[in-house]
Amino acid sequence: MQKKIILGSSSPYRKALLERLNLPFDCHSPNIDESPLSEESTQNLVQRLTIAKAKAVHQERMTKGLTNDALIIASDQVAVLNSTILGKPHTQANAIKQLASFSGQKVSFLTGLCLFDQESQTYQYKLNEFHVYFRQLTHQEISNYVAIEQPLDCAGSFKCEGLGVCLFDKMEGDDPTSLIGLPLIMLSKFLRNSGVNPLS
Repeated sequence: MQKKIILGSSSPYRKALLERLNLPFDCHSPNIDESPLSEESTQNLVQRLTIAKAKAVHQERMTKGLTNDALIIASDQVAVLNSTILGKPHTQANAIKQLASFSGQKVSFLTGLCLFDQESQTYQYKLNEFHVYFRQLTHQEISNYVAIEQPLDCAGSFKCEGLGVCLFDKMEGDDPTSLIGLPLIMLSKFLRNSGVNPLS
């Protein structure tokens, strides 16, 4: 019998990505404090939050008396420009400002992935780095893009699965799905390690 799979996220982008693997799963949004700690490195922040999300879902399931035999998928992502962590823009003005600062620059996306096995109380973790090189952008292009796609809930103010690709010179990394927020190549490996093969 295949283990129950839970996506520890309310993100519609991560949900759409996981659906690609054609496995049944439920979504459960973890409730954690995502504030960075003093002097915490970006890599450590992503790892801490990713694992904390998985454990929070586990604890909430235990509190509710639900079965403890699920595989919990959790992910966290941070965008970085010149060592500065970039948040979600939330407003059109912030998105335009953020994209203007990216013009001609390299932006790095650090995406943590955790698969927590409730039964064994163990987890697999991996950090995936992906780099996006922006071309020189005009203010009109940026304004038009933001108006069309409204990427206000996306770290980096763009959707690479949509019109956002028109902003780039090139992309660099092992797994393009990590840029959207859930590295499917590594997740498939983690699932196989736990006895779940999407192709079987």
